[in-house]
Amino acid sequence: MSGKTLIWGGLFVGSGIGSFVPYFWNGGFLSYSIWGAIGGIIGIWAGFKLAKATGAL
Repeated sequence: MSGKTLIWGGLFVGSGIGSFVPYFWNGGFLSYSIWGAIGGIIGIWAGFKLAKATGAL
């Protein structure tokens, strides 16, 4: 896999998981958006680290 694929995959998976977190306390729309953004940033970071560790970058 290329580095771009891992980073984009991290973005999609991270934002999906982050958007699901407020479901547990019945959060509002803004809460879903903020947690989705936080999850996306963490996913990009994780994808970058994974790409760097596998030598894709």
